[in-house]
Amino acid sequence: MATLFKALQSRFFPFPPTAHSVSAHRIPTSILLCALFFSWAAPAPAQQPLSLADAALQGQTLFQQSGFTSMVLVVVRDHETMIEDYGETFPGSARTPNSNSLIRLCSLSKVFATDLLLRLADDGKLSLSDPLERYAPPGKLVPVAADGTKITLRDLATHTAGLPREISAYPRKAPHFTFPSYTERWAWLQKQQLITPPGTAALYSNVGFDFLGDALAIASSESYAQLLHDRLLQPVGMWDTTLVPSFAQCARLLRGPRDEGPCTDTLASGASGGIYSTPADMVKFLQYLLQIPGSPTQPPAALGVALTPHQLKAMQGLSHAGDPTGIGLAWIQIGDPTTPTSIIEKTGGGAGFSTYIALSPSHHSGVFLAVTEGKNDWKINLFHEGNNLLAAVANIPPLPPKVHLTRAAPKRPVRKPANRRPQAHPSSKGPQPKAKTSTSAKHPARKKSTVNGTR
Repeated sequence: MATLFKALQSRFFPFPPTAHSVSAHRIPTSILLCALFFSWAAPAPAQQPLSLADAALQGQTLFQQSGFTSMVLVVVRDHETMIEDYGETFPGSARTPNSNSLIRLCSLSKVFATDLLLRLADDGKLSLSDPLERYAPPGKLVPVAADGTKITLRDLATHTAGLPREISAYPRKAPHFTFPSYTERWAWLQKQQLITPPGTAALYSNVGFDFLGDALAIASSESYAQLLHDRLLQPVGMWDTTLVPSFAQCARLLRGPRDEGPCTDTLASGASGGIYSTPADMVKFLQYLLQIPGSPTQPPAALGVALTPHQLKAMQGLSHAGDPTGIGLAWIQIGDPTTPTSIIEKTGGGAGFSTYIALSPSHHSGVFLAVTEGKNDWKINLFHEGNNLLAAVANIPPLPPKVHLTRAAPKRPVRKPANRRPQAHPSSKGPQPKAKTSTSAKHPARKKSTVNGTR
């Protein structure tokens, strides 16, 4: 006890007592203990956000562990910006990508479409509650649910229209993001029945966004490509972003080890996955999304949540980066929205690319990642690593990992014990089918591309 008193005295009464001072021995023990408790309970200095220089180093480590051919990392935090490029423009090129390298955005194209949707709604040219049939070609019908519920533009933008992911298998020789054409998809729609009533389940649908793009073009009385340019790309200053790349732009397209076909116009899938862009333009786009001062004003509801999972009977194809806690207009919210960990994200992939945007709007921070596949298997979960990087840059708690293993354990034959009935998995409601070997089963870190290359 004497030692404790001396320690307290030296901490709170560092000067020797005088005739007019109070000796520590005359201070009640309870007061001294309280003082000691509150000194130990004082908050530690706040953790500092990751510097952009350190973010670049983390990107380098991520790339070295990945097996990708190339990777582009864009970070925006308030007025700070960073572009870092890793790897080669194509295998054996010995050239590093740069801020002008051309990238396929794949399904990130969908967030451009919903931005245009809200702009036209603000102009009074359409309403999110408009039925799709209002924008159908003459003589073409749009299926309705058994109870008469119609597909609306909001349903298309939130993947709740009851439509399948694709209309069919992708034609073998068709270039990426060129199928289905306008004529092909509307002819297909005539023969369809909805999988679920509109608004009741979120089933990821690329063709649904193709129909949304058609509706936007009709409502604006111009082509989707022209609408995209006039209302979004030009105001934001994204001069190198397009659906119709020039020969010079195609020469800058990053490529992986596989032949992914020609770099060509992607007008047929402009709203679902066809946009080409560059790291330099994606800096501007992140600044716009985060509403960094100096950027054009974004529609207020652009990053908002339109539906929550408890409002839906089912969700499918929306959890590549984490379990959704909210569904927006093309955007997905993951993490508890009542805590700082919540982020807004969108994944994309196809034609040898995977792409990702993760945003923390309240912290004015965002991350964009684009990679081209390598010769070997992926060794990381790109989307989870993007979430971690955003958390460090924004100085928020990281989300729990969705996938703990970088790759699946080797398959081993399972022998049934003799004289015992096989037991169903605790979570199953019936017999479990025999597991099949597939790309996604072997490599959980790699999200399998769909037939038309979009996620």
